[in-house]
Parts: sequence; C-alpha cells; structure tokens
Amino acid sequence: MKPLKYPIGIQDFREIREQGYHYLDKTKHIYGLLTEGKYYFLSRPRRFGKSLLVATIKEIYQGSEALFEGLWIERQWDWSRRYPVAHLAFSSVNYHQLGLAAALSKEIERIAEAYGLRLESRELKDQFRELLETLAQKRGRVVLLIDEYDKPIIDYIEKPEQAKHNREILRQFYAILKDADPHLEFALITGVSKFSKVSIFSDLNNLEDITMSPAHSTLLGITPDELEQQFGTMLDQMEAEAPTIRQQIRQMYNGYSWDGQNRVYNPFSLLRFLKSKSLQNYWFETGTPTFLVQMMYRQGRFKWDPEAFVSLLALNNFDEEHMDLQAVLFQTGYLSIATLNVPEGWCKLDYPNQEVRTSLEQLLLAVYQHQHESSGLPTVLQLREALEKNDLEQVVQIINAVFAQIPYDLWREATALHYHALVHLTFSLLSSYLKSEVHSALGRCDALVQTATHIYAFEFKLEQNTSLAIQQIIDKGYLAPYQLDSRSKIAVGINFSREKRGISAVEWRQI
Repeated sequence: MKPLKYPIGIQDFREIREQGYHYLDKTKHIYGLLTEGKYYFLSRPRRFGKSLLVATIKEIYQGSEALFEGLWIERQWDWSRRYPVAHLAFSSVNYHQLGLAAALSKEIERIAEAYGLRLESRELKDQFRELLETLAQKRGRVVLLIDEYDKPIIDYIEKPEQAKHNREILRQFYAILKDADPHLEFALITGVSKFSKVSIFSDLNNLEDITMSPAHSTLLGITPDELEQQFGTMLDQMEAEAPTIRQQIRQMYNGYSWDGQNRVYNPFSLLRFLKSKSLQNYWFETGTPTFLVQMMYRQGRFKWDPEAFVSLLALNNFDEEHMDLQAVLFQTGYLSIATLNVPEGWCKLDYPNQEVRTSLEQLLLAVYQHQHESSGLPTVLQLREALEKNDLEQVVQIINAVFAQIPYDLWREATALHYHALVHLTFSLLSSYLKSEVHSALGRCDALVQTATHIYAFEFKLEQNTSLAIQQIIDKGYLAPYQLDSRSKIAVGINFSREKRGISAVEWRQI
C-alpha cells in the first residue's frame, strides 16, 4: 500500500488531484453550497482551507470533470454546463510593491486576457464593472470567487493610514457588486475578518454570511468522523505504541467551532501530525500577528474567561480603527465558540485546544517578560523538573528568574496585574507538561499542581505576609478535595516584593 501524500500548504485543487495528494472529499457539502444559494461570505482563520475551497469551486464551474473522478460530486453535477470564472486571490496580488489600485487593475486585466478580452476602461472600478459585463455577454453568467478579500487591510493593521487607504479602495471596488446581479451566476467571498466598513456587507444585501451557519460549520476543517473514516486505520496502528493517541490529538488539535455544536480539527496542524507522527505545536508556523499580542498586553489581558458573555454583534463586525479584542481573537482562531445562543445574540468563547492556548500563552509570557518569544518555555520545563523533585527552593529560584528578566525601568512600573500575569502564564503553560490548574475565581487557590508524589496549592501575594497565604489555603480548604489522595499535600505561600524585584518570602507547610 502506497503511503499517503499529504497536501500540506497546497491550496490548488488541480495540483492535489493530478499529483496524487490525499483529498478529503468535501464535494457533497460544496454541492449543497452551490445549489442552495448564490452569494456567500465565509470567514475562517488562516490555514483552514479557504483557498482550497475556492480553487475546488473554480474547477467545478469550469467543468473539470476528470479531476473529480471518484468524488461524491462526480455523478451529481452537470459537467456539460461551463461558466467563466473570475478568480481573484489577494495572496497573489502584488499590492505591496505596486500599490493596491494598480495591482488590482493588473489582476483584472489578467483575468480579461485569459478570456481573450481587452478592456477599454482605465479606472479600477470601471474595469471591474466592464469585466463582469463583457465576460457575461461573451461567455455567459460569471462565477466570481474572491479569496482573502481583506488581506490588503489586515497586512497594514499596524499602519493605520495605509490600512484606511486600502479599505477605501476596496470599498469602491466591491461597490460594483451591488448592481452586478444580472451578470453573476455565483459569488463566494472569503476572508479572515468581517470588516464593518467594507461595502460588500452594506451594499450587497443578498450576500449570505455563512460563517456561523450550523449548516456550513464543517465545510472547512476535519470532523472527528472524517478523521476516523479517512485515517482510522493509521490511528489504530499508532495506538499499539501510544494507547491514548486519539485523546491526545483531540486535546491538541480539535475544538474549533462556529456553531457551538460541531467541532473540527485544524487541518494544517492535523495533517502535519499525521505526516510526521509527532505530536508537536504547529500553530506557531501559521504566524501570530504582532499587533494581537501587543494589544492584549496594552489592555492587561493574559487569560480568557470561558464563562464571559460575548455579543454576536461585536463578534461579527471588525473595525480596524476601533478593534475589539474578543473579535480579533475569534477571527484569528485563538478563540472559538463554546456556547452559542443566536436568538438572544450572545455566545461564550474559549481556546479551541491545547495547541492554540499554549502558543498564545507562550507569546504573552514573553511580552510580559519583555523577552524573545521562545524564552518562556525553558523556564516552564525547569519548573516542572523542580516540582517533580519536590525542590521548592529551586521553584522559588526559577520564579525569581522569570521576574529578573524584566528590565529595571519597566519593573518600577509593574503593577499587581503584571505579577498576576507572569505567575498565571507560567503555571498555565506548566499544565501542558504537568497536571496544573491556574485559578482566579473566589474560593480557589492561585495555582494547583499535581506530580506523581505531591499536590501543591500555591497562593501568591504582593507586599503581604506569607502566613496569611498559608492560612487562606487552610481556611478555604483548597486541598480538601484531595484528602483521600495518598500523595503529600503542600500549601505554599509566596510573597512578591517590588523593592527586591522578586520573591521576598516563601513559606510551605504540609497539610
């Protein structure tokens, strides 16, 4: 049996089929999309297969029957009907060098030339209108596919004036679609974000946003059932050496949801795992926007409350001039829907899986330490080792090292929130390598860590007495749920001092 070829990073459907890469058949779902509506908008994070979806739809409408041999849609689609396709992929538009208007104009002319047309217009919006009108007259109604429509804005989020300039160009460009209905057979627009000030959402009233539609919640990504159907035999073989491998990959890569019910695996990370057979963090390779981590730092955010109510109105509208953190985290894939209540207009968000949570926390720990993004992980691994050895003096030294890396001028401005952030992120990251829970609600200790021989309850204070911390652990009964556990139970009180730039006192007691 030939080994599978995984299409990691390949976004072209034709290449996947012609080169023998494995294709997870989504054509039944795509068929429903094509036959049940006309104008769609779909938002998903990067590396979720939006470009492959667009490329697949392009080949369907162009009548590339041979590419679909053996797939569900092969015997369902009328391959005798072919349509001209205007496919605009912003990842291929050279706007960084040419400027957005000039680059878009060049792309419109390229599409026209591919169909043997010469455009008379010179203004961008007039070129776009002429392309759709002329192509429909010469070849029939047009299938319009726009992939990553928002990329020229997102790429310049940290340059507000340029982002605003590009947004205005796109607003005028997309405004053409308002009156283009007679010339269009089908339209799909994809992106990461739903920008509230781009005209496609205000002018194109019949554009159906399927981002959070239950009917299309599994259009992209790999469902648990699809994983078993496609790769179940491989997982069975892996379980011979790693009996809990299914549970591990579920915790690591599954959990994305856009309807609060159906959950899917990140296809990029899952395919990387299946190819390498190595349970690693692949999310870092997708790239984390610098502005996102800095935005969280400026707002003093370092964790997410999964019980917080979030307005769907805020979640579904993105304004680059007044960015909403929860909307940014959701649309970039760092948070996913845990609970959804559409009639009442709210949802609850949480990290989709361990891979994403760990990635974000590691980046946040670095920014709170004012260090390189990879500096936090060695500290966490050292902390695990010290706790497994029950070496609390070493634990204190390691925690002090976390604070010692903060430059002196920044240390003087440190607040209680800053201390809390560093401790929370350090112990939360520890949970990826050791059983660790980080708490913040009333009646729960700051951190609870379990090793093979000990259970530790940590209480952290700022400019207070460690005896109070120990007494709080006892009075609140933080270790009471484990009284029948044979492991040693240790209460640890730690006090931080601004003057000493670290831990000034530590006290522990066996309970």
